[in-house]
Amino acid sequence: MSKKDVKTVSSRTRAEQKEQTRRAIVDAAFRMLSAQQSFANLSLREVAREAGIAPTSFYRHFKDMDELGLTLVDEAGLMLRQLMRQARARIAKGGGSIVRTSVETFMEFVETNDNEFRLLLRERSGTSKAFRSAVYRELQHFIEELADYIKHTTHANPKSALWEADALVTIVFNAGAEALDLNKHQREELSKKVIQQLRYITKGAEASRKSLL
Repeated sequence: MSKKDVKTVSSRTRAEQKEQTRRAIVDAAFRMLSAQQSFANLSLREVAREAGIAPTSFYRHFKDMDELGLTLVDEAGLMLRQLMRQARARIAKGGGSIVRTSVETFMEFVETNDNEFRLLLRERSGTSKAFRSAVYRELQHFIEELADYIKHTTHANPKSALWEADALVTIVFNAGAEALDLNKHQREELSKKVIQQLRYITKGAEASRKSLL
């Protein structure tokens, strides 16, 4: 192996190690969140200790805790959007109810990724403007993706599709907040209610589109 090849491998290894440490910091912060522990109450030293690194090493990956928090918000939002994309893809291939599949997928996310969802929920109305703006952007991405889906499957005009998507996301997101404190049976009942509420909205939107023809 030439010196150039050795240098290339060495650089790649350092980059991979840096990414692994960054990932360890993010995962550590997510693990530390809970019903009792919000991101605002986490300290840099606590996160570094959980990640297994020295506090000074933290600054090689994030400028400060605020930058880490914004990264967590972005990751939580992306995780949810990816799950919903997968749900829509399953419907496109195998059929089924888009409303039911979407609600069930969302509730599974809340149940299995409750720390991530709590982060979005808390920072949505938190004291930090930067965090509120980040959550707002994530929700807007969510709404816009759903609006595109509605537009292409129902041929709704862009504004109507956006309004419909906004209403659907608002109901589902608020239901997720309620679901955090419910047991399995209660969540199932909540899901049934939400599915029916979303169907009211989609049927109303469909009737409105037909009336304009």
